[in-house]
Amino acid sequence: MTTTERLHARLIKRDLEAEAELPEPVRRNVPGNTVRLVGANALQSSGDQMVNASTVLPWLFHAIGVPAALTGALVPIRESGSMLPQAFLTPLVIKVRQRKLVTLVGALVQALSVAVMAVTAAIGSGLAAGLTIIVALAVFSLGRCLTSIASKDVQARTVPKGERGQINGLATTASGLVAITLGLAVRALGEGLDAQTLAAILGIGSVLWVLVALVWWSVHEPVDAPSRRSQSDLLRDRGEGEGEEEQDNWFAQTLTLLREDATFRSFVTVRSFLLVSSLSPPFIVTLAVQAGAPALTGLGGFIIASGLAALLGGRIFGRMADRSSKRLMTTGAALASLVLLVLVLLDTFLDLDGDSLATYAIFVAAYFLVTMLHTGVRVGRKTYVVDMAEGDQRTTYVAVSNSAMGVVLLLVGAISSAIAGFGVIWALLFLAGLGVLGVVTSRRLPEVEGLA
Repeated sequence: MTTTERLHARLIKRDLEAEAELPEPVRRNVPGNTVRLVGANALQSSGDQMVNASTVLPWLFHAIGVPAALTGALVPIRESGSMLPQAFLTPLVIKVRQRKLVTLVGALVQALSVAVMAVTAAIGSGLAAGLTIIVALAVFSLGRCLTSIASKDVQARTVPKGERGQINGLATTASGLVAITLGLAVRALGEGLDAQTLAAILGIGSVLWVLVALVWWSVHEPVDAPSRRSQSDLLRDRGEGEGEEEQDNWFAQTLTLLREDATFRSFVTVRSFLLVSSLSPPFIVTLAVQAGAPALTGLGGFIIASGLAALLGGRIFGRMADRSSKRLMTTGAALASLVLLVLVLLDTFLDLDGDSLATYAIFVAAYFLVTMLHTGVRVGRKTYVVDMAEGDQRTTYVAVSNSAMGVVLLLVGAISSAIAGFGVIWALLFLAGLGVLGVVTSRRLPEVEGLA
């Protein structure tokens, strides 16, 4: 074991001893806080279905006449915009004694941003409307960034280990019900899905985020929570970052953390390969459309499949994450890669035709399986990063890993899109290969639930 690894183990042990038992007031509020956290996460996940950058917003752009070139910017801005600023914002978040206030602000920013989108959808059109929605989406992502940094810390301060994965799982189940309802509505409306209807959907999403803010406000988080170890503290214990100027250099601290902390670096590496389950679903839909699946009503079937995957996966994977989040992440990636390989073989040798009901069912089934497995990967990843550290060190891990993933997402997304230019099949094979690499590299990750 290296010096860095021994130091990391001592820090983890000390923090675990400090949090071996939650304070009595916190223990009394665990049942109520669990319900509130499930509610906040469920409402937020439901709102995400209303402002889905892969489905609802592209349809909206088509309905109001936005140039097609802007549609390609939706997913990168939505995903990377919520990740890249996290390492920069973390030092500011750590200074806030009650992290629920940060989640509340993030929820209100998201509510306001979606309200702007809804108004634009109702009265705007063309390039100007598209640019307005793009800017609102960027602000929305910043609000999500704040929520992502602080929400896991609130969960860790108010709910003990062994129950956190179930919170993520129940929230995912609730969002699945919303997705099924939305998918059924899309299939019923078909070609009648106009801008005014989509504006109403966005308006409902804005209201959901106001409710999210209210629920976060009601969480009983201890005001006098003991100060935890920040990223600067961790670096200072390693003999680095002695001066204030270097402590405030968040970028240098981020690079140092990735370079010196072997366990954390392994987690970020494995997480990068787990993108197989998050980036492949749009390519499955594209493959189905190329095979002749109907554009709108067919897509409604994929939305329903996504909702069913979340509904079932949320119930299955929450408890599995509490037993071994590492095993859940890697198994999900392995099975997702297998599904992609089977789909590629079927499309190559059977010459699938989307006009056939049986063929359409194959595409929807593959989409359902990959999406459900992504639910497991996502629940496992969230639980792993919460359980692998304590206090402000946890907050730092979440922020730095998400910032790094913002860059990785842009890079891998660009590569897979470029490969797709030669054929969607090749992009699916590339992503399946990433999943296999994720399984191989995950052997270096420790079992963090065993620390509890």
